[in-house]
Amino acid sequence: MKKIGLVGGTGPESTLMYYRELNGRIDALTRSAQMPEIAIESVNFRRAWELVSAGNYEALTDYLAEKIETLSRSGCEVISLTAATMHVVLDGLVRKTGIRPVSIPEAICAEARRRGYRKVGLLGTIFTMEQDFMKSAFVRSGMEVAVPGKADRELIAKRILEELELGIVKEETLGEFTRIIEGMRDEQGIEAVILGCTELPLLLNPGNCPVDCLDSVEIHLQTLIRLAMD
Repeated sequence: MKKIGLVGGTGPESTLMYYRELNGRIDALTRSAQMPEIAIESVNFRRAWELVSAGNYEALTDYLAEKIETLSRSGCEVISLTAATMHVVLDGLVRKTGIRPVSIPEAICAEARRRGYRKVGLLGTIFTMEQDFMKSAFVRSGMEVAVPGKADRELIAKRILEELELGIVKEETLGEFTRIIEGMRDEQGIEAVILGCTELPLLLNPGNCPVDCLDSVEIHLQTLIRLAMD
């Protein structure tokens, strides 16, 4: 089994999910014969977020590249970022390190193609919703990607940063997100919604979402497990 390397801490809650699920699922798949070797390079979330917010992508690339190279030197063969937003510098990381982390956007896009969707909605941080790094794989595959209106984008980003990144899940926040998704379904014709922040599954799931969910954590985990056990 290949050793797994995670660039974590962005935020801590999703890193915990990755670590717990990778161990538990591989243990179950091997009938308690094996659990994976996992190395985590946890970044300073505040520093990483400041670099993203300032658009200082060169410094962010340098910071994350250092973590990826450390994981590689420790013997990790399957390496991944645990936050969708950090994929804003994915291409730069590949150029700098020569290592291609297992991409969250590409994994979600492959699953959306498999399900036959033509138009999907995207929720995530303000950067994920307003920039192209999460959308480009879908567009290349011939799918449309819709995002909420400006006020709703700002609300979603605020709830992610001030609640979900801290592990806070509120019923009223679920109501707000449900309203937004229902509006995108009725007004924009989305068939499914991408949970494009790895903390969003703390709030939304197939049991409470008004449309089909493309759960970035679930899909990414399945991809990582397949590659590690290949």
